[in-house]
Amino acid sequence: MFGCIEAGGTKFICCVGTTPTDKYKETFPTTTPAETVSAVASFIRRKAGSALKSVGIGSFGPVDLNPESSTFGFITGTPKLDWQNVDLAGDIARQLGVPVKLDTDVNAAALGEARWGAARDVSDFLYLTVGTGIGGGAMVNGRLVHGLVHPEMGHIRIPHDTVADRYKGGCPFHGDCLEGLASGTAIGERWLKRADELPREHDAWKLEAHYLALALTNWVCTLSPQRIIMGGGVMQQDQLFPLIRQELLVLLKGYIRSEALLDRIDSYVVPPALGGEAGVLGAMVLAEQAFAESRAGVGA
Repeated sequence: MFGCIEAGGTKFICCVGTTPTDKYKETFPTTTPAETVSAVASFIRRKAGSALKSVGIGSFGPVDLNPESSTFGFITGTPKLDWQNVDLAGDIARQLGVPVKLDTDVNAAALGEARWGAARDVSDFLYLTVGTGIGGGAMVNGRLVHGLVHPEMGHIRIPHDTVADRYKGGCPFHGDCLEGLASGTAIGERWLKRADELPREHDAWKLEAHYLALALTNWVCTLSPQRIIMGGGVMQQDQLFPLIRQELLVLLKGYIRSEALLDRIDSYVVPPALGGEAGVLGAMVLAEQAFAESRAGVGA
């Protein structure tokens, strides 16, 4: 059995099992690191017992994914101050005594969608989550992109018309980056209401679609993904999908000549097929990888 953890800033979604349909699942509030990790480890230990082989974690970040680093497996410079410089992977491994593999929450969600969801038939795609913050993961030739640290797609710079949109941006690092302009936090601060409190016909959605389509345009031109999957709380507003698709085509102006864009845009920019379970099921894929790598002696 595998332990699977989607570590979020407000809650940890955990499951123990072998497949998406054969698992035990429980959710824990994100409190202090010691309290949260202890509760999660106790649940996994109780449900799996001696059958536990490994654990996968998809975590909020930033996280250190460099095996050569002294803080490998740590949550590092997160704005959630209590969780800065926390050895999440190491603490879980010490409490459970099994191999652990950590990645970002969006990379984990991408893995879940690649195995069981909306990206099963493609090798190159993006997974973007638009919620309290914005994050993204990219798979290229069937492998996740990590690079220097890991992608921080929420912090790309996009055009900001300060006459049309006087909101200065809410990112504490960059102000009006993508996350600063288009996250759920930004929507709430700009319009003084949460996203789920705004009516479907509100001006917020046209502006939101414009900002998100600007970002997608950059990634279509640089990474050439075969599909873009968009999840997260803000994307529960399903009226956004047609607005984003239309605006993406307008911004591209026919430059990228692909039938996937020109004729099948409705199946090019899509919601996650796994819904809210993409992240925790991606953690199951990470757990499988951790077990396989331990048997092969990787990192030994």
